Amino acid sequence: MSVSPRERSRTKSRYRETIPLMVSRESGLRASPKAFWRLCVANPDLRLERTAKGEVIVMAPAGSDAGMRNLSVSSLLWLWNRESKLGVAFDSSAGFKLPNGDIRSADASWITNERWATVPLDERKKFAAICPDFVVEITSPSDNLADTRKKMLMYLSQGVRLGWLLDLKSGKALIFRPGRPVESLDRPATLSGEEVLPGFVLELKGILFD
Repeated sequence: MSVSPRERSRTKSRYRETIPLMVSRESGLRASPKAFWRLCVANPDLRLERTAKGEVIVMAPAGSDAGMRNLSVSSLLWLWNRESKLGVAFDSSAGFKLPNGDIRSADASWITNERWATVPLDERKKFAAICPDFVVEITSPSDNLADTRKKMLMYLSQGVRLGWLLDLKSGKALIFRPGRPVESLDRPATLSGEEVLPGFVLELKGILFD
């Protein structure tokens, strides 16, 4: 059966719109911002990030235990924000385009109402070009602590005002603040949102340790 040129063109177009992704974290795959968005749409079950150089980072899904702890942090942040009405809270599926061009996501993040209001509505549907005020990362067994620490420092350089890195393996909480040394706490009972998240206190039993 012969196929008309027009039908062949439609078939090729359909294939071009499908981008299955099967690569390792250190694959060296690169993508333009538009191609990266298409990758994310075509692979909704994968956690993807993109560096300013176009390098695609493939992250393994969180383990069941880590996912439970991630949800606890996101839920408590959301509940505090519902009461304070000071900003907008995001879970681990939200990606942001940072000033340096990186497209990154944290396990939980938060942005003030005033800053979020500056993001155009149509831009919010993709990767909003804004750096969160607050981020949390919780290491899972597949994460490298040194890499996650570098990611937190990168967040600081892009505008994050407070960051928490919770390392489940060591039971340590690392606190990142602009212009200050990283503070390391061993199995702290709570963490304070300080002036960034006024009144927010996160109890770490059941999250950082049992």
